[in-house]
Amino acid sequence: MTVWLIAAGALLLGGLLPAMVVSYRDTAERRVVGLGLVSVTATLMMLVVCQAFGQSSYLIVPLTLALLSFVGTLVFTRLLGASDE
Repeated sequence: MTVWLIAAGALLLGGLLPAMVVSYRDTAERRVVGLGLVSVTATLMMLVVCQAFGQSSYLIVPLTLALLSFVGTLVFTRLLGASDE
C-alpha cells in the first residue's frame, strides 16, 4: 500500500502541480493543453489511490472524470475558438 501512495504523491507533485501552473499562467492555447494534462494526471492519480486502497468500487470516479474532462476540454476549445472570430 505504501508504494502506491508514494506513486500517487509523485504524480501529485511531479505532474499535477506543474500542469496547474501551465493552465493558470500561459497563453490560451497552452492553458487548453494544461487543462488536458491536469485531467489526465488527476485521473491517473485517482487510479493509483484506488489500487492502493484495494477498493474497486472507487474506480467509478476516475473513469467518470476521464470522460467528462475530455468533453470539458472540447467545450473549452470551442469557446476559445469563438472568441478568436
